[in-house]
Amino acid sequence: MKKEIDIFFTALMFYTRIPCPKKITHDPDYLNKATRYFPLIGWIVGLFSGVVFIAFTQILPVTISVLLSMIASILTTGAFHEDGFADVCDGFGGGWNKEKILKIMKDSAIGAYGAIGILLLLVLKYSVLVEILSAQSNIVTILLIFIAAHAVSRWAAATIIFTNEYVREDELSKSKPIAKSYSWKEVFGTAFFGFLPLLYFVFYNYKIVFVLLPVFIFRWYLARYFKKWIGGYTGDCLGATQQVCEVVFYISIVILWKFI
Repeated sequence: MKKEIDIFFTALMFYTRIPCPKKITHDPDYLNKATRYFPLIGWIVGLFSGVVFIAFTQILPVTISVLLSMIASILTTGAFHEDGFADVCDGFGGGWNKEKILKIMKDSAIGAYGAIGILLLLVLKYSVLVEILSAQSNIVTILLIFIAAHAVSRWAAATIIFTNEYVREDELSKSKPIAKSYSWKEVFGTAFFGFLPLLYFVFYNYKIVFVLLPVFIFRWYLARYFKKWIGGYTGDCLGATQQVCEVVFYISIVILWKFI
């Protein structure tokens, strides 16, 4: 049990800026096992974002509250996944072969593709969240929408680790330890924590569960796209997948509520 707690805190330290016990380090073995808690980290980030939104809607319009909830999410993760999305936009937008794409993604500077991509992504996420939350007043439902979106999108990103190869040869890469191996515990853990928040919607509004289909389709396409161009994935690819699938989750809710 103590080991599992340490693995969880390792995941929390790696994927967020939330303070952890001083004894927790970036132990490669624990980082490798931390994948099982990746969607659980989504619970924490989603819950915090949802609480910030609900708190500010008491005194501010929905539009401003949504923006503040997005800021809370970014501050919690240190823009970890947003940075990955921007790097992927730069790498795949400006590179024409595997070596060039990987080199561009490794560069800490952001280029035109990355700046434009992250701007459009955040505007799209903001717009869709305003659309969803303007029509929703149930506090539990609001919280579960945030939690489920963050959990499911992290599940989608984590599954790429199980089906594709990590392509960077640099042992100093911060994502290298999580890509070395996995067991049934990682597979089961990501699925359990990724899907559990959706159980609420089975009883509240079962149609929302169908968001898994478009999320999976986009996850499949991204994994296939990454494999085609670079032969697998990098940590930035996982971050980009999380961000895209989170937005797809929100857009799917709008479509399901409107047409089904």
